[in-house]
Parts: sequence; C-alpha cells; structure tokens
Amino acid sequence: MNIFSKFKKPKVQENQTLPQLTLEDVIAPGEIEVDFNYLRVDGRLFRTYFVSSYPRFVQPNWLEPLISFDHSLLVSMFVYPSQSQGVLDELKRKIAEMEATIQTDLERGRPLDPAVAVALEDARGLQDQLVRGVERFFQLSLYISVPASSIEELNNTSKLIESTLASLSITAKQTTLQMEDGFKSTLPQGTDLLNLTHNMDTTSLATTFPFASSELTANEGIMYGINEHNDSLILFDRFSLENANSCIFAKSGSGKSYLVKLEALRSLMFGTEIIAIDPEQEYLMLAQAVGGEYINFSSSSPVKINPFDMAGIVNPEENELGRKILSLTSFLRIVLGNLNAQEGAVLDRALKLTYQLKGITDDPKTQTKTPPLMEDLYKVLIGMEEGAAMELSARLERFIKGSLTGIFSAQSNIDLSNSFTVFSVRDLPDQLRPLAIHMILDYVWTKIRSKLKKRILIVDEAWYLMRNRDSADFLVDIAKRARKYYLGLTTVTQDVEDFLGSERGKEIISNSSIQVLLKQAPASIDLLAHVFNLSEGEQRLLLSEGIGEGIFFAGNTHVAIRVVASAKEHKLITTNPQEIFARINKQ
Repeated sequence: MNIFSKFKKPKVQENQTLPQLTLEDVIAPGEIEVDFNYLRVDGRLFRTYFVSSYPRFVQPNWLEPLISFDHSLLVSMFVYPSQSQGVLDELKRKIAEMEATIQTDLERGRPLDPAVAVALEDARGLQDQLVRGVERFFQLSLYISVPASSIEELNNTSKLIESTLASLSITAKQTTLQMEDGFKSTLPQGTDLLNLTHNMDTTSLATTFPFASSELTANEGIMYGINEHNDSLILFDRFSLENANSCIFAKSGSGKSYLVKLEALRSLMFGTEIIAIDPEQEYLMLAQAVGGEYINFSSSSPVKINPFDMAGIVNPEENELGRKILSLTSFLRIVLGNLNAQEGAVLDRALKLTYQLKGITDDPKTQTKTPPLMEDLYKVLIGMEEGAAMELSARLERFIKGSLTGIFSAQSNIDLSNSFTVFSVRDLPDQLRPLAIHMILDYVWTKIRSKLKKRILIVDEAWYLMRNRDSADFLVDIAKRARKYYLGLTTVTQDVEDFLGSERGKEIISNSSIQVLLKQAPASIDLLAHVFNLSEGEQRLLLSEGIGEGIFFAGNTHVAIRVVASAKEHKLITTNPQEIFARINKQ
C-alpha cells in the first residue's frame, strides 16, 4: 500500500476576504505529493538520486555523459573544504588500520584482500600530497533529480540514468523516504538538506566539474559564428564530415538567409563553387558583388532550360538514358498531375520513343547527341493515337501552345562555369514555382554529375518541394548521392510543418551532417523538439533567442551559435527592408 503525504492550497470560501498575496503564494504549486520514491508537483514527477561511490581513476570532463544525457535533469554539486590537519590525522589512523589488517592476514597465511591493498596505496599517496601541500582536501555531494510527466516515463528514464552512471563506475541510489529533501537539494537555492558527502582531493574535484563546453574550432574551414558557451570561434569545414549536407530551420526574419549567404560568401573565398535557387531575389546584390551569374527564370526570360538534357558524358557502367527517363517521369508527374497505371506506361514508352527519334538509345555513345524538347514529346503522344496518350497530350498542350508557352521551348543556354550562379524564380506564379525549382534542380544535378568539383547547392524555401511527393523524392535522392560528387546540399525552410510532416523530410535531416536551428515559433517547437531530441533548456533557448542566434549541430557536437559578419559582409547579405530602403534613398 502506497503511503504518502499531500499538501494542497486551502480553498477560499464564498464571501471570505482574500488575504494579501505574497510572492511565495504566487509561485507555490497547487499540489505536492511526497511518496517513498518520487515527488509529484502539480502533475510533474521527480525522482532524486545521490552518488554514493565514485571511480578510482577519472579524466577531465568525465561527467560529460551526465550533462549531455538525452533527457532534462536537475544536477547539483556541493563542495565543502576541510582542514588539512584533521584530514591528516584521520588518514594516519586509517593507514594504520589497513596496515594492521594486511599484517594480520600475512601472519595467519590468508590471501591479501586486493581492495584493502588498493585503498592503502591510495591513502599513502594522498597523505604524501597533503603533507607537501600539493593537494587540499574537500568533501563533495552530488545529487541528480529526474523529471517526468508520467510514472512510466519516470521509471524508463531512471533506468537509463542508472545505466549511464554505472558505465562511469558511479554508484547512485535513490533518496528513498527523503524525496522532498532530495528534490530541494537539486533546486537552485544552494541548500544541501541530505549532506551525503564523499572525500575528494583537489585534482579529483577539478575533473568532476562538468562545465567543459563543446567547441567547434578547427584548423581549416570557414567561420560560422561565435560559440555562445565560451565565446570561441566556430570554425568548421563541412566537407570534413561523412557528408557535406546541411539543413537550416528558422521562422521568418530570424536570420536563416543571412547565415546561408554568409556561408556562401566565405566558402567562395576558399574555392567552393556556389549554386543557389532563390525564390525571393535575396541573392542578387551578393551575386553582383562577386561577379556571379544571376539568372531570372520565367516564361518570358531568354534563359532556357531543357528538362530532356543529359549529362553528355560516356559512361558504360551507368544507364544514363534509363536514369533520365525516371527523372523525367517524376518531373512530368508534377507537370501533368497524377497518372494512373495506364498513363504511366504510355508516358514511359513515349519518352523512350522521343529520345529514339533523336538517335539517342541505351548505347552510351549516342547519348551525347542533341536531346529532344518537350514539343517532341507532345508530338509523339499525339502520334500514338491512344486514349491515354491523347489525354496526356491535352494536359501538356498549355506548355506547348497555351499560356505557359516558352518554358520548355528551346535547348538549354545556361553555362554553369561561373563560380557563383543564382537561379531566381521570384517572377513565376506560386503554382509554377515547385515545377521550376524541380526542373532547375534536375538540370543542375545533371551538370554536377558530369564534372567532379567542390560545390555547394543551396535550395532556399525547400518546403515548396516537400509538398509534392515526386519533388520530395528527388530532393532526398540528391541528399543521399551528393557526397559521391563532392557536393554539399543546403536546404533552407521556414515552414517546419511542411518539411518535417513527412518521412522524406526526416530523411533529408538524417542525411545532413550539419543542422542549424535558429529562432522558432511556439507552434513549431514541439515538432522540432521531437525530431531533434531537444532538451527543455534548448527549446526555451530557441524560443527566446535573437536574430542570428540558435543551435549549431555538426556531427555529434552541438553548440549555441551567434552569427556575426563584418560591416562589408553585412552590407552584401542583409535582407532587412529598413536598411535596404535607407541605402536606396542614399543613392
């Protein structure tokens, strides 16, 4: 039978004069339940542990697994200095006792107790250090409270924390029957109500402090910002990880485009080629400043992209035509809408026939010829004289003869030789943006595969693609294969729900070695916390951070980041409308 005590705030009777409230009345919980092995505060459960024994040998920051534990914890440490003379007297007595024990065992022919022999060795070493003044003596108390929202979560997390501490050779026990005192001892009020101490010398105590912050300072790479934990520089080379992909999540106006453009500008200085897809013409000033090529893509633009383009390289080991037909099928599903099984089969035959009419077959030697156009596919569909083919040609007609004529009307005339190339889709209607972005990505991906070079491909507002399954599949395929072609894919989005609402979005995250979370909206924080396994403190940080501040994940390390730029860099990359307006008026 569970025995516990409950404390509740008294109810106020009708017509009763309310007493003057104090600060304690305002912040006090409505209900507290004290049980044998947990404490409940307004529906929130807590279980406290105290550390009863420590490992014999430790390294600096050896408590880091506790601080980085995959759950929010309340950890408190109390350090009490001791008088050296009293400690020396006690050590002298203990050493004499252990020496007597060993001598007695030898005289009686019993084997030596290894624990006693090790303890004697440690005591003599500590005695020598204390006598010479090299070490001082302290007592340490270490308490850990585990918060949870249910008894099941509390039990599961408790097992995990016990196993984590056991892996560090730490013995931790629950403060049974003293849960209230244990909980209070882990609150930030500096009160040790348990006084369960362990002896420590100066060196051991120094290694116990778990405040060695993570760093991302390397000898190569670019500067991303300032580490807010210790004000060190975050210098990092994304190409040094298992893949060079990154994804950035932030609400509008929190500095995500600012960070991406800053990274692009600094990477450009180290010989990395930059290709960006810009939905809002935010990269124009930067492209002009570095002598880049800015391509404003629209139906009336002289710049053309032919979705039928092939890599133009002869590779006997790869079925380039088959790969292109699969890619085109995904693209045409966006153009034509959903296809049933019969329409899909007809489209596959029509695509292969369209290439054959241009002399392009499965033979790699023929795949360097001039590719067909969308108009050629339209004519092939009409010539097939099948019901499904006529239906597909009718859907395609508006791109050949109708209001959208010009998008697929000519061979590609883009040269990706510039070290900084930006594709703008701002002047396209919203319903055509996903189509244009997919087509541009497919063209860029085809060209990237033809020549190995260090590149970064930036897809801003990636949620446009994630809304369509075929576009999402294509973006995931690029993320998975980018490493083979020395490419780093950067996906940027402010619409977290659209991006993370599907498994495809989560696949892009799992295939990105770098993730950056900047200031978030309250509506998105729960989803992000689930996907990125954020602690409560990290969630609060993302909700309260300023512009250009957040969390930078790189491999297994993550730090709080503050993005900084020089005055000249800031002038090129800022999207603050007030600053841009003021600059235009000056001119």
